[in-house]
Amino acid sequence: MGEQIPMELLAPAGGPEQLREAIHFGADAVYLAGQHWGMRAGSRNFSDEELVQAVAYAHARGVAVHVTVNTVMTDKDADALPAFFSLLVEAGVDAVIVADLGAIALARRFAPRVAVHVSTQASVMSAAAAEEYARLGATRVVLAREMTLAQIAELRRRVTGELELEAFAHGSMCIAYSGRCLLSAGLMGPGRSASNGACAQPCRWAWSLTEEKSGAVLPVEQDGSASYLLSSNDLCMIEHLRDLRAAGVDAIKLEGRSKGAYYAAAVTNAYRHVLDGEDAGPWRRELDLVSHRPYSTGFYLGEPQQNPGRVDYQRERCLVGVVEQVSAGVDGACVACVRCRNRADAGGELEVLSPGQPVRNFELHVPLVTNGELYQVRLPFAVEPLDLLCARG
Repeated sequence: MGEQIPMELLAPAGGPEQLREAIHFGADAVYLAGQHWGMRAGSRNFSDEELVQAVAYAHARGVAVHVTVNTVMTDKDADALPAFFSLLVEAGVDAVIVADLGAIALARRFAPRVAVHVSTQASVMSAAAAEEYARLGATRVVLAREMTLAQIAELRRRVTGELELEAFAHGSMCIAYSGRCLLSAGLMGPGRSASNGACAQPCRWAWSLTEEKSGAVLPVEQDGSASYLLSSNDLCMIEHLRDLRAAGVDAIKLEGRSKGAYYAAAVTNAYRHVLDGEDAGPWRRELDLVSHRPYSTGFYLGEPQQNPGRVDYQRERCLVGVVEQVSAGVDGACVACVRCRNRADAGGELEVLSPGQPVRNFELHVPLVTNGELYQVRLPFAVEPLDLLCARG
């Protein structure tokens, strides 16, 4: 076990289940959205009542809650924000993540006890911009994803020490600066605007040219079939967390509010282990098992790499079940009440994800068949509620 890396781990919570798993697997803080003004409109997200419950749940476990209010704002949005900010105050939210200057002003007025964090949507890349946001009341800046480690270190050197710096360490990357892209709305209509959290990701589509008169389709070949010139690789910095800390980053953020509970759990778990001093190698291999595009280090260590053709999501492990209750068997074995999520046959080997533990294997002795049903599963080692049972392949 090596030395711990002192950075806050901020995990995505696209809904209540993701929130519980992210907290279970070691997040210091979670970020989420209400039903409006979040950049992941397609996620489950949180109703007002669920948001209040989420904050209470997280705080009872020593975890902070950051709420995103970082879409492009209209006057109609600004008129509705005071009531939402008042709700955040009553709920006890720790921070609000904003990009719009008007939203910052409204947050300071109607939620003065809630910290203001400047969203990556603001594309802060200079100390001058960071200092100005600090003057407006921000306590943290989520840096633009387009910065190198050297640029972050220079910005850190120039800004006041009280201003915290947050940076993305893992997840999907955008072809446009911080999601400020008109391609989705232009092709799919204003209801699929990237700037309002509803991006259809046309940058991931396979593109070709059509000759106007004849209608002939002309492939722009890159891999023998089509071009993916707009599709970027995913970000993975688990092997470079000490470099991020050395550059002056105070908190790392995991992208993924559109992903499920298994993703939130597995990725949070991997980064937690490495921040706690474990070698990154095994946990980097663990990240290969979750749903992802090919990984790169983004802009941090040079020019970002491009998704090399018809390579979309890769996944080598699926979620089989979630532990809900645990009891002791008559022979001292652990008996877990497991909610089935995917079928698994008796006699197969499953893997168990538990916080603070290496990935452990056991042989399943009872088939898990029906999604949503509860099953009694015997394990040769102790597990806890919210631990996950997974299968390869």
